[in-house]
Amino acid sequence: MRETLFQLRAVRKEYAARNVLQIDTLDIFNGEILALVGPSGAGKSTLLRLLNFLEQPTSGEMNYRGIARENISLDVRREITTVFQRPVLLNTNVRANIAYGLELRGARNDAAVDEILARVGLQSLAHASARKLSGGEMQRVALARALVIEPRVLLLDEPTANLDPYNVGLIEEIVREQYRTHGTTIVVVTHNLFQAKRLAQRVGLMLNGQVIEIADAPVFFESPRDPRTAAFVKGEMIY
Repeated sequence: MRETLFQLRAVRKEYAARNVLQIDTLDIFNGEILALVGPSGAGKSTLLRLLNFLEQPTSGEMNYRGIARENISLDVRREITTVFQRPVLLNTNVRANIAYGLELRGARNDAAVDEILARVGLQSLAHASARKLSGGEMQRVALARALVIEPRVLLLDEPTANLDPYNVGLIEEIVREQYRTHGTTIVVVTHNLFQAKRLAQRVGLMLNGQVIEIADAPVFFESPRDPRTAAFVKGEMIY
């Protein structure tokens, strides 16, 4: 039986009285890769912000590791980190950007920074200006900065959007390696159905702020229950 890491029940999120998220039930399991797909504006990124406690739901119940959201300590929140579609990097070199999260935690570790630089293929750029890198290199810096703190949960918001195939492949392999070697729970938001199929054990379709269907990847792609999922998998436009 799989261990539930996040549990959401009757969760709603509103902005200016506009309901953008309405999740009746959602469980995210410990040690899985879950991909969330769906059209723009479906609520995927909003859900990630709730999972990382950057925002709080307007109503409903949300637990992490069996702890109610309002009772979760800073140390527990630090188990979760996010890599956004457009990374915000410090105006310094690559190495300092990667080390930043460790320094915030009072856990400077030069060896860990060296190791993660090698894992993401940025050793030769360690002292280069982070803001002068290519888009793919910047995304790898952001991913390295997230991984060096050894998160229990990694949230990825369109991590390869607008990147060339070479960098897409590199980032996907880094994610797979993180899962294989650390058993990290990974939730990835992506528009790329092929990426979801390559990476995830489970896939969920979001539409109009709701989770329409969530299933093991083979079921999701080959025999979905909901006709909207079937249409989306075929590449049809749904709203």
